[in-house]
Amino acid sequence: MIILAATPIGNLGDASARLREALETATVVASEDTRVTQRLLAGLGIANRPRLIALHEHNERQKAGELVELARETDLLVLSDAGMPTVSDPGFPLVAAAAEAGVEVTAIPGPSAVVTALAVSGLPTDRFAFEGFLPRKAGDRARRIAELAGDRRTLLFFESPSRLAASLAALAEGFGATRPAAVCRELTKLHEEVRRGPLGELAEWAETGVRGEIVIVVGGADVVAADPEGALGRVLELAASGTRLKDAAALVAGETGLGKRDLYEAALAARRDA
Repeated sequence: MIILAATPIGNLGDASARLREALETATVVASEDTRVTQRLLAGLGIANRPRLIALHEHNERQKAGELVELARETDLLVLSDAGMPTVSDPGFPLVAAAAEAGVEVTAIPGPSAVVTALAVSGLPTDRFAFEGFLPRKAGDRARRIAELAGDRRTLLFFESPSRLAASLAALAEGFGATRPAAVCRELTKLHEEVRRGPLGELAEWAETGVRGEIVIVVGGADVVAADPEGALGRVLELAASGTRLKDAAALVAGETGLGKRDLYEAALAARRDA
């Protein structure tokens, strides 16, 4: 079978007993970075030295078939550098190929930067969505944020230190500077920090530079009072930023409670009259 194993996101003390047992008995390990896996084995005092196969974003689609066949013969332990494989990390093509081929897939649960950040953020946890990394290019990033502006769920993003300030500024512009948020940095590590506040304030704070592994948590959109003219303007604004008109109408309908079809037809009429 294929065994997806969550590894510590910073503190080695978070390695579970099941993870240790799996590392001690594994004969073959597919890992995002074999050097990181070697350091993990050494850090946990694991004497076992399994065969290590690199499985990363550049080769995982090509390797999936080969590894699935290997997993028919022996257990294949799959590791990412930190956290659970497949969650913004390599592994999904392998799991998809295994499911199609009828090869069993199981998991050893463990640390998760997403769930940890959500838990300590102080923002609602009943409904949330993980969005991975925002696009690097400013235009693509703005369009993605516009698509998410009306989402009422708590939203989580990974971000690199070098792009944090720009992403927070873009979120403040797209969601509003007063939208509550939290920046969770170096979770479970010595210099762990959770900075909470409105997006505008967090964007200003990040301009001085922030280091470490980062998760951004943003509160969901509030339901706004129905204002047909304002809603139509928002549909047209979203469409101008690159969102499909039907999708823009659906998003604004969710924000306002107005009819999706009515908004769509009004936007079409406004375009014809422009």
